Amino acid sequence: MEVIKDIVNIPQLSLALGFFDGVHIAHQKLIKNAVDFAKKNNTKSAVVTLKQQPYCYLNHIAPKYISSRSESFKIIENLGVDYIIELDFKQVAGMTSFEYLQDILIKNFSPVGIFTGFNHHFGLNREGNSDFLAKYQNDFGYKFFSLSSQQVNGKLISSSMIREFLERGKIEDANSMLGREFCVCGIVVEGNKIGRTISFPTANINYPKDIVEVLNGVYAVNVQLHDGRILKGIANFGVKPTLNSTTAKTLETHILGGFDEDIYGQEIKINFLNFIRTEQKFNNINELKKQIKNDIGSLNN
Repeated sequence: MEVIKDIVNIPQLSLALGFFDGVHIAHQKLIKNAVDFAKKNNTKSAVVTLKQQPYCYLNHIAPKYISSRSESFKIIENLGVDYIIELDFKQVAGMTSFEYLQDILIKNFSPVGIFTGFNHHFGLNREGNSDFLAKYQNDFGYKFFSLSSQQVNGKLISSSMIREFLERGKIEDANSMLGREFCVCGIVVEGNKIGRTISFPTANINYPKDIVEVLNGVYAVNVQLHDGRILKGIANFGVKPTLNSTTAKTLETHILGGFDEDIYGQEIKINFLNFIRTEQKFNNINELKKQIKNDIGSLNN
């Protein structure tokens, strides 16, 4: 797969349009439909996305993604896409929906097919939508396909719903919509090493600033090390109220099984499995140690 960060001329593409934050299972179905259509028509597939999240850009808000863009692109690549075309939103923000369709999509990609979700919007004032793309398919010679709303356990799959689940600690619900485990990556940094003094050493990473924050609390996790090994762990995200007097949040993970390797400076991935309990302040270290033992014990129940 080739990632193109500019407007280029690649004709006869099967296009999937969207920002695809998190690349949840509805996104995956949409993109796979575009890939399959390309194969049937002996051509190439492309995801056309944006460098900036439009709502955040227009409202001057720092984005909080479900997955980093690099992680999302890896997932898209695994779906068999030939190109990711990442446009600069600043270049197209002032275009009407017709200008965007004609001057960007048709002029540069002469698409054989265009695929979007049922609620996809584009163009000035978000005037472009499924009805708009369906209306012009005969004029411009492409076939348009809109993916209907998709549900899991009776709930509409959406990036906003997944964010809400994560913020409320509903990890399993979020994972069911993602089709995989929610994860964050980071470089292992040195902490205060108090965990080591109570027999629970932790691998600490700085929680990515551009990723949606999970609820403060304790989680069952899998830890993927730099060499590909995946180990069970228990993680705490929050301010460590028993040990700290600051509001700075950290993600600390105790890797189970007697793990005691030096992994400082190495990148690890923390895959969230389920929520165990909210973060709480204990009267002393011994109470904290006892609770950690109980938390670990709950993983086997």
